[in-house]
Amino acid sequence: MNIEIQNFDPSDWAAIRQIYQEGIETGMATFETRIPTWDQWNRSHLISCRLKATVKKTLIGWAALAPVSTRDVYRGVAEVSIYITSKYRNSGIGKLLLTKLIEESEKEGLWTLQAGIFSTNIASINLHKSVGFREIGFREKIGKLNNTWYDNTILERRSNIII
Repeated sequence: MNIEIQNFDPSDWAAIRQIYQEGIETGMATFETRIPTWDQWNRSHLISCRLKATVKKTLIGWAALAPVSTRDVYRGVAEVSIYITSKYRNSGIGKLLLTKLIEESEKEGLWTLQAGIFSTNIASINLHKSVGFREIGFREKIGKLNNTWYDNTILERRSNIII
């Protein structure tokens, strides 16, 4: 399988939105219940570090970063979003995307990436750990989705390059 990892732009939004919707439908990828508009999503994510994975020009996964704060002291800290279409989950696409996202984030001067993952989403937790994230804690019953409380496992990766 020939997988390409590239930056994405607004023209990719329809495919990204579809994969994001699949993630919502799993009930374990996000607390979002509906897809934001492109403008909403675009305003809440960094302009850099927006990656897509494609196979034969078909978008099969994406990753992006959102700032954790507008305060200058946190300018090097961002939260990871990563979604893979159901057909390609557990095939190594996530690891390729996340590895490239780390590389790109360090080029942009980011020193810490963090992720808050449903504690039941073991595959995503293991994916993040496989590329150097470490578990730093969890938030018990942090969000209620479809009348069910969920815990989040908190992970972070500190750059070895930006010190």
